[in-house]
Amino acid sequence: MQDVVVVDAFTTEPFRGNPAAVCILTRPAPEPWMRLVAREMNLAETAFLTPGESTDADFALRWFTPVSEVELCGHATIASAHVLFEDGRVLPDKTIRFDTLSGILGARLDGTAVILDFPATPPKRADPPAGLATALGAEPMWVGQTPFAYLVELESEETVRGLHPDLVWISALQGNGLIVTAGAYGGPYDFVSRFFAPALGVPEDPVTGSAHCGLAAYWSGRLGKTRLCGYQASQRGGEVGVTLAGDRVELAGGAVTILRGQLLH
Repeated sequence: MQDVVVVDAFTTEPFRGNPAAVCILTRPAPEPWMRLVAREMNLAETAFLTPGESTDADFALRWFTPVSEVELCGHATIASAHVLFEDGRVLPDKTIRFDTLSGILGARLDGTAVILDFPATPPKRADPPAGLATALGAEPMWVGQTPFAYLVELESEETVRGLHPDLVWISALQGNGLIVTAGAYGGPYDFVSRFFAPALGVPEDPVTGSAHCGLAAYWSGRLGKTRLCGYQASQRGGEVGVTLAGDRVELAGGAVTILRGQLLH
């Protein structure tokens, strides 16, 4: 039997933010089994933690959507760190080092928030893929690509919030999906965004840490600030604090444990 915990990340309220399943293993598991567990969990991401195999890392961490493994995931990393701190497996004053497909990633506590040390992925300007405006039902103001997804700035926050894009068209895009964003009207947020990844089995991701590695770099350049706050305007919604530091970005978010159980198979 293996422990499994479901955590809502990038939120301080239950049933908001982005849910992730966290499986804590005593040793590495076969990849086919992890894929089946992730499909069974049927959440945007399921994280698998095992003890680190080198002095550089405390834990090895892998992330799976219901259909594939991904190279970088913010909300499931926040969920993983939250469980480790909450269960007393890691002391609250310690920085956790995760060995991942994106290198060593750090996670630490700051009050009730988890702070992630992630790579910045600034988008590069790109030609709009054919049919983009039609698929979005909105005219793009700027189009670029991060290593993982297209990033498109739209005219307004209202346009981003009201979007009903063609998910079949998005599923055929190169990369993991499509980030749409706009400047926020004001208040506590600097920008809003949404993320669509139907090819990964995630039609719309509730809150996406990896997308904010690109959004942080993009909006920092646009607004002349290195510390910003973004709101991902999905149905569940969630807040992501970002601090850009050269080629790294800190992502800040809360987390709430929702469910605890055991995998019997």
